[in-house]
Amino acid sequence: MSHTRYEPARVRLQRSELAVPGSNPKLFAKAADSAADYVFLDLEDAVAPADKEQARKNVIEALNQIDWRAKDKTISVRINGIDTHYMYRDVVDVVEQAGHNLDTILIPKVGTPSDVYMVDAMVTQIEEAKGIGHKIGLEVLIETALGMANVEAIATISNRLEAMHFGVADYAASCRARTVSIGGLNPDYPGDQWHTALSRMTVACRAFGLRAVDGPFGDFNDPQGYVQAAKRAAALGIEGKWAIHPSQIALANGVFSPPEQEVNRAKRILAALDEAARQGKGAAQLDGRMIDAASARMAENIVKVNEAIRAKEKAN
Repeated sequence: MSHTRYEPARVRLQRSELAVPGSNPKLFAKAADSAADYVFLDLEDAVAPADKEQARKNVIEALNQIDWRAKDKTISVRINGIDTHYMYRDVVDVVEQAGHNLDTILIPKVGTPSDVYMVDAMVTQIEEAKGIGHKIGLEVLIETALGMANVEAIATISNRLEAMHFGVADYAASCRARTVSIGGLNPDYPGDQWHTALSRMTVACRAFGLRAVDGPFGDFNDPQGYVQAAKRAAALGIEGKWAIHPSQIALANGVFSPPEQEVNRAKRILAALDEAARQGKGAAQLDGRMIDAASARMAENIVKVNEAIRAKEKAN
């Protein structure tokens, strides 16, 4: 193991992340009562320009009136991009008026580390001025070619940074990919055309201690397509996926929850290696296969996720 190590960001269960337009307050209470691990109230793409200011007011009210944490939700707000005149007021108003009830801010279309630095500096000053007692986390959307080219540098810019999300639609547009579907596969490509981007973002996250989250799948009438996309992401090490429709929440929770058989095997691996260690051995056999310290690290990941899920279920 290298002497250079980055401590993991705050651990949060993030199997499913429900996107809720800030311009539609009727959906807020339903989102709070849903089975989603994460909810982000959107001020960006889901809100028309004429509705931006009212959406911001709606979001502030929802943060202050709904007890999201009592409902075991991590609550986030997606602000507008730093290239818009809405962004500074999003940060100032939301954090000043509701920062005590906010867990993270999701920054869209991050292209360079300085994009994150700007938001970090603003949030830091507002937290100090308003006496906000907890550190508000930052999350970034990697959804442009520039952002993907700088993904490793972005990952290290702020100690507030917790997670990276892959924004497939804007990424496709930025790369001029020949597709008009959000998150689906192009039949002309021999495989998954998003694999390389997802993998690169995930490696950057794991190298620098961040959570990796897959973004939207646009066709909410195609549950099979959603599940297939989520499974491909999970196989790469991604720990959750957006839900742009409530019907996708259970699909995400199912894919990103380790099945009981997998959890049981992970526990057996750890038990077998503990027994081997007591016998002075560094490796062991289980079901006819060799297992060693690397097996233990993989098994520990599965057990930890399962414990977090069980803790949430017990709390509810």
